[in-house]
Amino acid sequence: MKLQPMLIAGLLALSVAGCSSNQTASFMINGNEQALTLELYKPNFWSDWEQEIIVRNFPDCQRRHTLKPTADESPKIEIYSAEPYVFILKQNKRWYVTELKSCRFQAFKEAPPEPGVLIGTFQEKDGGYRFTKAPAAPGG
Repeated sequence: MKLQPMLIAGLLALSVAGCSSNQTASFMINGNEQALTLELYKPNFWSDWEQEIIVRNFPDCQRRHTLKPTADESPKIEIYSAEPYVFILKQNKRWYVTELKSCRFQAFKEAPPEPGVLIGTFQEKDGGYRFTKAPAAPGG
């Protein structure tokens, strides 16, 4: 029965092909020099979405920070501007702050009373993951 090894090989190839999914989206602040990039990936199709934010301020710094994984099929991260080059991120009920001067990042223990002006949202749109600027957001 030569068909059986071929069938096993085919099923194995299909299972490996569906093991991971990666998506990225960027909020360009000052061209390519300053940006926040969200990277989402699923190590396995049954896993939660792993999420990392890359804070970039070339040539001074670039750092990758891990956010809490989420089971949401369409994860969404809101970005607020608290003051120049300081950004507040909202992931479901979690809040984070990052700043561009040294690319630092920290989780809030409680929601901030005033996160600032909504700049935009990382979300699924038109079949891909994108940064969508808020309609009333100031120029970026």
